Amino acid sequence: MSEIVLTIDGVDPIDLYGENNVKLNLLKDAFPEISITSRGNQLKLAGEKKETQRAKSKFEMMVRLLKEQKELSTQMVSELLRGSEPFYEALFTDSTTIVHGRNGRPIKARTRNQRLMVEAIEKDDIVFAVGPAGTGKTYTAVALAVRALKNRLVKKIILTRPAVEAGESLGFLPGDLKEKIDPYLRPLYDALDDMIPIEKLNQFMTNRVIEVAPLAFMRGRTLDHAFIILDEAQNATIPQLKMFLTRLGPSAKCIVNGDLSQIDLPRNVRSGLSNSIKILGHLNGISTIVLDKEDVLRHRLVKEIIDAYDKAYRRPEEDE
Repeated sequence: MSEIVLTIDGVDPIDLYGENNVKLNLLKDAFPEISITSRGNQLKLAGEKKETQRAKSKFEMMVRLLKEQKELSTQMVSELLRGSEPFYEALFTDSTTIVHGRNGRPIKARTRNQRLMVEAIEKDDIVFAVGPAGTGKTYTAVALAVRALKNRLVKKIILTRPAVEAGESLGFLPGDLKEKIDPYLRPLYDALDDMIPIEKLNQFMTNRVIEVAPLAFMRGRTLDHAFIILDEAQNATIPQLKMFLTRLGPSAKCIVNGDLSQIDLPRNVRSGLSNSIKILGHLNGISTIVLDKEDVLRHRLVKEIIDAYDKAYRRPEEDE
């Protein structure tokens, strides 16, 4: 029997343990064989020596992450406790930083699969990134595009989405074409706003160094010396996705993002995303990264919401 008492110093216990002790409970769940109790700025571990030492090491890493990263998300704690690869060690280096955003804030690959996206686009010219809402597909892709532009690896960034109405009619909204389609493109603008000072961003968009446009506007173009992101690709039809992918010039990089659980196309129209992955996935220079609920970085309930919908709408063949 071993007992260890740890004193918390230099961090706020509320930030460390989480709201309603959600992060502390993750630690307890990871070590069910030992007793973990907290009081004030102290944490007591009691149980078999080997397990208490392991729990101590994980807890000290949580404190270190909070001190050095100035944040400790439940996702970071989950990654740390899972420990299947030393992801958390990389957080102490600059290796996970994709680009520095506004005010010098480092924008990082925060999960394993986001890191795989970074590695994939470095070696391949086309990357399919597929996963549910909140997994950072768009944000990571935009960060990679901004990095390429800042490093002069490309001359422009092109961001595009299919203008498919998600059960809502925007056709009678007032305004010109740009004002009608901007709601579809808002997530891309939001990501750019986070990474580029507003004056510089406005300059880039005025000079068409950064271009945001509906997918239909890509027809007939050759996109070269550019980093191109197709977002919400699950709402592109097979002909649209073929059209888009055949626009790429010899010096282009492309990330195609999508969530196959949120297809807004009419029932009788097939999504081009799964079709493209199936027929193109084996080609040299194309890779596919599948993100899942473990990559969700939004509110803690988002992961549970995804789980609930997956169970409610699982196809019968998936249970066989």
